[in-house]
Amino acid sequence: MAFSTSAKKSIWLVVSKLNTLGQPSRGYFSPISPRQFANQIVWNQVFMRKFSAEVSATDQINRIKQLRERTSAPIKDVKSALVNCNWDLEAAQKDLRKRGVVLASKKSSRAASEGLLSLAQMDKKAVVVELNCETDFVARNDTFQYLASALARAALSIENPTPLSQEAFAFGPEYLENMKINLDHPKLSGETTVQTAVTEVAAMVGENVKIRRGYALSSTSYGAVVSYLHTCPQPGLGRIAGLVTLEVEDGNASLDALQRVGSSLAMHIVASKPLFLSKELVPSEALESERDILKTQMCPFFFFFYFLFQAESSGKSQMVVEKMVEGRIRKYYEEVVLSEQKYFLDDSISVKSLLNDLSKEVGSSVRIGKFLRMEVGEGIQRAGA
Repeated sequence: MAFSTSAKKSIWLVVSKLNTLGQPSRGYFSPISPRQFANQIVWNQVFMRKFSAEVSATDQINRIKQLRERTSAPIKDVKSALVNCNWDLEAAQKDLRKRGVVLASKKSSRAASEGLLSLAQMDKKAVVVELNCETDFVARNDTFQYLASALARAALSIENPTPLSQEAFAFGPEYLENMKINLDHPKLSGETTVQTAVTEVAAMVGENVKIRRGYALSSTSYGAVVSYLHTCPQPGLGRIAGLVTLEVEDGNASLDALQRVGSSLAMHIVASKPLFLSKELVPSEALESERDILKTQMCPFFFFFYFLFQAESSGKSQMVVEKMVEGRIRKYYEEVVLSEQKYFLDDSISVKSLLNDLSKEVGSSVRIGKFLRMEVGEGIQRAGA
């Protein structure tokens, strides 16, 4: 919509008045200072941008809306970028991206303990990546969730350096940062590096966003990888993940049975929080530490049994305490060792018994190869904690 003739005249009268600064008046010369000259240039630019006849008020509102939808930047920043770029939409978007990189770098030192776990999986391999932000509000953001899913898919495409190792393959942010990814989202599109995409999302949401860690699990040709995600905002995303690989000796064994039992085991891992796969894998240091704690707790019982049995034998009280400690150690195994834990869906059997029953069902020995439990923000000092 074009400006009216009267509006144009009013604008140009003001601009003409500014242009007469420093010109001779009534035969006398009025010198102009450097500051007045600079102000004249600034005012000319402001008036020409704000009252441009090329961009109507309706178009300005539409462009603000479009740029806001593209970038998710605050309206104040969107308008400022458009004004500075003379309402050029592409130039303003580029300007906002440059500003975002600067702001994101300033926020990179802030604590980020919220976020999501993203899971990507194929038949014999699964990858889970933790993407952190500062608040759970941002974790519900569509762009943040899209990026998290894209990161897991990208990590899954990388060949696992240790596909058959006894432990899950762990990797940090540097494993993905320089990787090229193709994005197809209204606010994130085209080919870019992982680090650039993370920085752009951090600029959009106004928080520190960062990749924290990731894990990859692989099974043998006769096995299966099964996973479970807890608190899922959408498929492939969650706050707690449980993954397990089941290995079978016979290649003709039913994979459906492995998947069925594996799914319940993955849920069991999330619920029961095991630390070790078997008793043999519990470090001796952990056992000694647990024994010391139990002996300290048993001190009152020690003195009780000492006075009770001192007439017969001074060593009996110590033997009783030792037996009690060993009984508590067996209980400790049931708490932290996956194969010794009570099955969470039926506490009358252990996980070891469940695997024995599965082996009979498929007609071949089945064992757990690897397992993983992962939770958003675990081990991070939260604000106010």
